[in-house]
Amino acid sequence: MSLYEKIVKGEEKISLVGLGYVGMPIAVAFARKVKVIGFDLNAAKIDLYKNGIDPTKEVGDEVIKSTTVEFTADASKLKEAKFHIVAVPTPVNDDHTPDLTPVEGASRILGQNLTKGSIIVFESTVYPGVTEDICVPILEKESGLKCGVDFKIGYSPERINPGDKVHRLETITKIVSGMDEETLDEVAKVYELVVEAGVHRAESIKVAEAAKVIENSQRDINIAFMNELSIIFNKMGIDTQSVLKAAGTKWNFLNFYPGLVGGHCIGVDPYYLTYKAEQLGYHSQIILSGRRINDDMGKYVAESLVKNLIKADIPVKEAKVAILGFTFKENCPDTRNTKIIDIVNELKEYGIEPMISDETADADEAEHLYGVRFTDTADMKDVDAVVLAVAHDEFKKLSKADLDKFFKAGNSKKVLVDIKGLLNRKEFETDDYLYWRL
Repeated sequence: MSLYEKIVKGEEKISLVGLGYVGMPIAVAFARKVKVIGFDLNAAKIDLYKNGIDPTKEVGDEVIKSTTVEFTADASKLKEAKFHIVAVPTPVNDDHTPDLTPVEGASRILGQNLTKGSIIVFESTVYPGVTEDICVPILEKESGLKCGVDFKIGYSPERINPGDKVHRLETITKIVSGMDEETLDEVAKVYELVVEAGVHRAESIKVAEAAKVIENSQRDINIAFMNELSIIFNKMGIDTQSVLKAAGTKWNFLNFYPGLVGGHCIGVDPYYLTYKAEQLGYHSQIILSGRRINDDMGKYVAESLVKNLIKADIPVKEAKVAILGFTFKENCPDTRNTKIIDIVNELKEYGIEPMISDETADADEAEHLYGVRFTDTADMKDVDAVVLAVAHDEFKKLSKADLDKFFKAGNSKKVLVDIKGLLNRKEFETDDYLYWRL
């Protein structure tokens, strides 16, 4: 009997190693069909899950309360599973080199609790070769088992989009791969239990790794092009969104917009690919050029805000600035690698200590990672400038009258920076407003 058949019959379990924005929804999805162990080193997070609280807001508290996932911070429980899915983050270091510490640590823990006949599937975004060249040796060393004999490996890149309620695990075609045809077949069948959109069987593990890393690199480059256009058109006095709206009437024009590129995927994955390319003697030109543009956009926004304060005859040093939104994307509490912090840090260089409001964000995470403490939106009064930074639903609802209440009454101009282009530009291009957007 195959491992897949044993899992379906309830004789074997699946484990999820890493229960964040990606791993937890996968665990919950599989638990509707089979027995699942959900493991995470963060005991506090595990306690929240056990108490029916979803800190990620990906599936909601009610789903967490009703799921049959066996949440645990006890690594020895992994010995009870035979099919392991590793979904830990793969960030970059300050010098933009890959930080493989989480995936190496997960491999170490899993290796210490690995049993014969297991299949391990990595979902973390990596450059081609990491699964076989870095993870396998760790698994073998820690377990004393031999890959290909005592256990098998596969790779299936995550495609979950945090905060997106439409494109979910079940509705996105899943790339799967295995070290041999038998493993590939097992991995494909297991994922087909939950992925309604079906699976794509990649030719090899390295092909699957490469496919994932170029998905976000392609998106990053396209956004970088839009950001460069935004810089050019702002110098020309042309509204970028109006240009894109006009160009978008052509059937094959790609629908991308300028913006801050943060988070732990689009702003990170290209560096994994260029790092590996450098090792092979090739220096990226297009990919790294796009990265440089996108990494500088927070500074560009802050400088544009300062220029508008000067235009409005408002003293820059110690100007009161309110920033609405801090997460890396809308309607998602995740603040990791948010580019809003670049705006904050650049404004501090000008002697401005901005107030930040974000009820959606994980406040504890923001304070831990950045030393940022949020201000209640109701307490943001008498400000000189407002930065509408993140398209949270609550900020989309703000009317001109709502925004008026933030500003200091004595200023002749209200400086408004609308990064996401949420507002009707013409409504704010008035005598009392200085409106700017990407």
